[in-house]
Amino acid sequence: MPGRPVGTHMLPSLFQVGSDRSMEREQQEISDDHPLADALLVVDMQNAFVQGPNAIPGHATLTSMVEVLLDRARSAWALVIFLQNDGPAGALDEPLQPGWKLYFQPLSGEVVIRKTEDDGFDGTDLDAILAAFDVRELAVCGVLSEMCVAATARGAVERGYGVLLPHDAHATYDVPAGPGSQDVPAAMAARAAEWSLGDEIGICASARDVHFRKRS
Repeated sequence: MPGRPVGTHMLPSLFQVGSDRSMEREQQEISDDHPLADALLVVDMQNAFVQGPNAIPGHATLTSMVEVLLDRARSAWALVIFLQNDGPAGALDEPLQPGWKLYFQPLSGEVVIRKTEDDGFDGTDLDAILAAFDVRELAVCGVLSEMCVAATARGAVERGYGVLLPHDAHATYDVPAGPGSQDVPAAMAARAAEWSLGDEIGICASARDVHFRKRS
């Protein structure tokens, strides 16, 4: 069912790491370039899009950068949410088919939200879950750049969230030629998707530039 979070156990009790004062100082130092993210939103990282014959160009780089983000979010005990698209019958992401399954295995306490629309907020509990965890800044990654990633990023901005999108942590397919136009390589299509979002979101070069606020 769209909008039903799976495995929405509350995050475990967290241990204090150092004093509050030293942690705040450390976080301030690494947030000079980009705001610290409170949560990681992983968009449609499903098997069909990142492995096998239908994988997007550059899928190896994408999966490695998303893994960087997951490691950093988990190390900070930040909220991690996976969006999982339910495609129509016969689509690569048709529910319960091998290509529909998530590429990365969610850990206990992480949230999976199934959706049917490009915008992960549309018809789901995503906004309510983010509000429950007092999330203000989101790091967003996944596929496809110009579709679900862009639509979900816009949906977040419209609801007042800050959005940081690492350039090497989202991707898409090559765009075929249309009437009066040439084909567009995937890397250019992904960059155009970033550009289309305007200056209301933050863009950083790499997932390695993203840092998460430590939960205490």
